Amino acid sequence: MLQRNNRRTTRGIIFVITILVLAILPIVSAADFDEIFEPLQTIYDLVKYAATTIAGLIMLFAGITYITSGSDPGKREKAKNMIMYVIIGLMVIWAAPFVVELVLEP
Repeated sequence: MLQRNNRRTTRGIIFVITILVLAILPIVSAADFDEIFEPLQTIYDLVKYAATTIAGLIMLFAGITYITSGSDPGKREKAKNMIMYVIIGLMVIWAAPFVVELVLEP
Protein backbone atom coordinates (compact mmCIF):
# COMPACT_ATOMS: atom_id res chain seq x y z
CA MET A 1 0.00 0.00 0.00
CA LEU A 2 2.82 2.38 0.89
CA GLN A 3 4.51 1.72 -2.45
CA ARG A 4 1.32 2.59 -4.32
CA ASN A 5 1.08 5.92 -2.46
CA ASN A 6 4.70 6.71 -3.34
CA ARG A 7 3.96 6.12 -7.02
CA ARG A 8 0.95 8.41 -6.87
CA THR A 9 2.99 11.09 -5.13
CA THR A 10 5.78 10.82 -7.71
CA ARG A 11 3.32 10.98 -10.59
CA GLY A 12 1.64 13.98 -9.00
CA ILE A 13 4.94 15.81 -8.64
CA ILE A 14 5.89 15.07 -12.24
CA PHE A 15 2.47 16.24 -13.39
CA VAL A 16 2.75 19.52 -11.48
CA ILE A 17 6.25 20.20 -12.79
CA THR A 18 5.11 19.48 -16.35
CA ILE A 19 2.17 21.85 -16.03
CA LEU A 20 4.41 24.58 -14.60
CA VAL A 21 6.95 24.20 -17.39
CA LEU A 22 4.24 24.25 -20.06
CA ALA A 23 2.67 27.32 -18.45
CA ILE A 24 5.95 29.23 -18.27
CA LEU A 25 7.28 28.15 -21.66
CA PRO A 26 5.17 30.50 -23.82
CA ILE A 27 6.07 33.45 -21.59
CA VAL A 28 9.81 33.03 -21.98
CA SER A 29 11.13 34.23 -25.33
CA ALA A 30 14.03 32.77 -27.29
CA ALA A 31 16.30 35.60 -26.11
CA ASP A 32 15.57 34.70 -22.51
CA PHE A 33 16.49 31.09 -23.23
CA ASP A 34 19.83 32.23 -24.62
CA GLU A 35 20.48 34.27 -21.48
CA ILE A 36 19.55 31.35 -19.26
CA PHE A 37 21.63 28.76 -21.13
CA GLU A 38 24.73 30.88 -21.71
CA PRO A 39 26.29 30.08 -18.30
CA LEU A 40 25.30 26.43 -18.73
CA GLN A 41 27.03 26.36 -22.11
CA THR A 42 30.18 27.79 -20.53
CA ILE A 43 30.13 25.11 -17.83
CA TYR A 44 29.47 22.41 -20.44
CA ASP A 45 32.42 23.59 -22.53
CA LEU A 46 34.68 23.51 -19.47
CA VAL A 47 33.57 19.98 -18.61
CA LYS A 48 33.89 18.86 -22.24
CA TYR A 49 37.47 20.06 -22.59
CA ALA A 50 38.47 18.76 -19.16
CA ALA A 51 36.97 15.36 -20.00
CA THR A 52 38.79 15.34 -23.34
CA THR A 53 42.09 16.05 -21.60
CA ILE A 54 41.49 13.31 -19.04
CA ALA A 55 40.43 10.94 -21.84
CA GLY A 56 43.71 11.65 -23.63
CA LEU A 57 45.66 10.76 -20.51
CA ILE A 58 43.65 7.57 -20.05
CA MET A 59 44.25 6.65 -23.70
CA LEU A 60 47.97 7.16 -23.13
CA PHE A 61 47.86 4.94 -20.05
CA ALA A 62 45.85 2.28 -21.93
CA GLY A 63 48.32 2.35 -24.80
CA ILE A 64 51.26 1.90 -22.45
CA THR A 65 49.38 -0.92 -20.70
CA TYR A 66 48.74 -2.59 -24.05
CA ILE A 67 52.35 -2.26 -25.15
CA THR A 68 53.75 -3.58 -21.87
CA SER A 69 51.20 -6.40 -21.51
CA GLY A 70 53.54 -8.89 -23.16
CA SER A 71 51.84 -12.24 -23.38
CA ASP A 72 49.24 -11.54 -20.67
CA PRO A 73 45.87 -11.66 -22.46
CA GLY A 74 44.06 -10.23 -19.40
CA LYS A 75 46.05 -7.00 -19.43
CA ARG A 76 45.73 -6.72 -23.19
CA GLU A 77 41.94 -7.16 -23.03
CA LYS A 78 41.72 -4.62 -20.19
CA ALA A 79 43.66 -2.06 -22.25
CA LYS A 80 41.44 -2.66 -25.31
CA ASN A 81 38.29 -2.20 -23.22
CA MET A 82 39.70 0.97 -21.69
CA ILE A 83 40.36 2.45 -25.12
CA MET A 84 36.91 1.44 -26.36
CA TYR A 85 35.16 3.02 -23.36
CA VAL A 86 37.17 6.23 -23.70
CA ILE A 87 36.24 6.54 -27.37
CA ILE A 88 32.56 5.89 -26.64
CA GLY A 89 32.63 8.45 -23.82
CA LEU A 90 34.22 11.08 -26.04
CA MET A 91 31.65 10.44 -28.75
CA VAL A 92 28.83 10.95 -26.24
CA ILE A 93 30.36 14.11 -24.79
CA TRP A 94 31.06 15.71 -28.16
CA ALA A 95 27.79 14.62 -29.82
CA ALA A 96 25.50 15.79 -27.00
CA PRO A 97 25.07 19.39 -28.27
CA PHE A 98 24.21 18.14 -31.75
CA VAL A 99 21.56 15.78 -30.38
CA VAL A 100 20.05 18.56 -28.27
CA GLU A 101 20.04 20.90 -31.26
CA LEU A 102 18.40 18.22 -33.38
CA VAL A 103 15.67 17.67 -30.79
CA LEU A 104 15.00 21.36 -30.12
CA GLU A 105 14.90 22.54 -33.73
CA PRO A 106 11.53 22.11 -35.44
